[in-house]
Amino acid sequence: MQIICTGATGLVGFNFIKEAVSRGHKITAISNSADFPKIGGVETVKLDLTDFSAVERFFLDRFPEAILNCAAISSPAVVDKNPELAHMLNARLPEKLAMLANHMNSRFIHISTDMVFDGTCAPYKNTDVPCPFNLYGQTKLMAENSVLKYAAPLSVVLRISHVCGRSLKQNRSFDEKLFLAFARGEKVELPDNEIKRFEPASRVGELITELFERPNISGIYHYCGLDSLSRYQAAKLICEKFSLDCEKFIIKKNLPKDIDLSLDMSCISSRVKTPAVNFSEILEEIKIPDSCLKWYENLTGKTQIKRFKI
Repeated sequence: MQIICTGATGLVGFNFIKEAVSRGHKITAISNSADFPKIGGVETVKLDLTDFSAVERFFLDRFPEAILNCAAISSPAVVDKNPELAHMLNARLPEKLAMLANHMNSRFIHISTDMVFDGTCAPYKNTDVPCPFNLYGQTKLMAENSVLKYAAPLSVVLRISHVCGRSLKQNRSFDEKLFLAFARGEKVELPDNEIKRFEPASRVGELITELFERPNISGIYHYCGLDSLSRYQAAKLICEKFSLDCEKFIIKKNLPKDIDLSLDMSCISSRVKTPAVNFSEILEEIKIPDSCLKWYENLTGKTQIKRFKI
């Protein structure tokens, strides 16, 4: 299958590409930078996704069998600082891609978030009515509505939660950001009353690939891990695995109100082969970023045996 992937250098996009090419798919990786690694079966294209005329010309020229949209501003804080750009990338771009997918009769998978909910009635089923509590969630909900409006028969909106694992530049996932902060000598404040279900990027990439291979599945679905944890609890478990003193590196704090964004993935778990995993299995996949290895070895005297390779 010929698949165009936006947000190819991001955590989800990169892990999807690795999985998809291993299963024989041909990928066109769209990025706003030119530093995507050379991988067999992958063509890299630099494209300004805010230029909708250029986006339309490119997609109509390629006429792909399938499209994966991972492009987004995914940090709520960055969205708040750049609302116009966030609206363009998080809401208007998916709308444009959904319209193009409908015109080309292309399979379309759009990556969304647990933050379309407000955290008061977890665990959330895919049929629950969204009610975002921040601007980021609002822009993602707008995108969902557009995808379902313009590309419903061939589309999947996949809501995910907090993703762990290895990104292309080793600086995008929850665990990578922790280690980078630790190595800089920073103590990280993390809420203990905001609950999520973490999932590994490798499994998300596996599921997306399976969904492209299963065109009979469409609509809104949730994918997440099996364990509900706060970011503080997750960071504490990561510290313990790597023999780091939690009290030296993380600070527990509370948000003004309790939030539980746990997703219920029962609807999709009965239809796909890709399993959900518990956090202990996620810990087995977590590796210290290469740029932090010297710091870690000096601090603990331990060496990370397996280094990540593309």
